[in-house]
Amino acid sequence: MIFCVEDDEAAGNLAAYALESAGFHVQIFPNGQAFFKALESAEPELILLDIMLPGEDGLSILKKLRADSSTSEIPVILTTAKGTEFDKVKGLDLGADDYLVKPFGMLEMVSRVKAVLRRVSAHKPENDLLAIGPIVMNDTAHQVTVDGRHLELTLKEYSLLELFMRNPDRVFDRDTLLLKIWNNEYSGDTRTVDVHVGTLRSKLGKASNMIQTVRGVGYKLVSA
Repeated sequence: MIFCVEDDEAAGNLAAYALESAGFHVQIFPNGQAFFKALESAEPELILLDIMLPGEDGLSILKKLRADSSTSEIPVILTTAKGTEFDKVKGLDLGADDYLVKPFGMLEMVSRVKAVLRRVSAHKPENDLLAIGPIVMNDTAHQVTVDGRHLELTLKEYSLLELFMRNPDRVFDRDTLLLKIWNNEYSGDTRTVDVHVGTLRSKLGKASNMIQTVRGVGYKLVSA
């Protein structure tokens, strides 16, 4: 999930289209108030934050994000029509991970987003114990429980669930799931993804509704 804070509706929609075409799920917010409200119920993988916003500006929002322990580690890419050295340095000093000066190309933006996410992922140790709602995964022991009930999962089912749990609320399209879970081991179509998601859901029991189908796209695991 990527949060885009942008008051220019056309620019926000264009950025969302480019990112969603690259496999990301995007939510757009026209101001800081709507953005902070959304943060109460969901944590994005990355934030695209325009500096020039109505009301509270992007630098003030960034300062708040970095001061709050619950949001301090979320990567932020600043976007602005200003190209002055002062704005760039100030944003980076406040903790921005990257900076894009408008007008920028959509391919460049997607490339920058992917680069920041790779960099953050490389420096973030993976947790051996994952817990979302009633689902608990102990990766060291390779075990999954739902409300304490042990599940018997196949390797592919386990890998699917691990990917979902390490990326809550992120939508994965079927082609991406096929590539990440099966790599080159399977040369058929994406229906095998639907079959394995179906068997995984059946084993999750009452937690099955946490894996949701996003019509026309793929699947995601909801965190709330």
